[in-house]
Amino acid sequence: MKNIEELRDFCLSLPETTEDMPFGEDFLVFRICGKLFALVKLDDIPLRVNLKCNPALALELRAEYPEVMPGYHMNKKHWITVMPGPGINDELVRELVMESYLLVVDGLPKYQQPVDPARYGHRDD
Repeated sequence: MKNIEELRDFCLSLPETTEDMPFGEDFLVFRICGKLFALVKLDDIPLRVNLKCNPALALELRAEYPEVMPGYHMNKKHWITVMPGPGINDELVRELVMESYLLVVDGLPKYQQPVDPARYGHRDD
C-alpha cells in the first residue's frame, strides 16, 4: 500500500467503515461506529498511517521495524504510525489495519459490533 487510494479502498472494504475529515482537509479518518481506527495525513510522502495497536504488539513491531513508530500525535501506548515501504509490505499493512479495526470493534457493545472480532482473527493478547 504505497498510496492513499489503496489504503482507503482497504479501510472502506471493512464492514460499516465510514470516513470523514474532522481535523481539516489534510487528514482522512476511518471509523467504525464513530470510533477512529485509522488516520492518514493526506499530504505525507511517503504515506504514513496511524493505527490502534495492542501495547505489547506495538512494542514488538517498533523493535522489529524502523518503519513502525509510536503514534504521531496519539497515545503512544495504544497507537502506532506505520510507513509502508521496503520493510513493511502490503500484507503486513493490511494485517495492521485489520487489527486496528478489530481492536475498536472489540471495544464496542456486542449489539453494535458488525463482526465478531474473535471469528475475524483478532489477537486477544
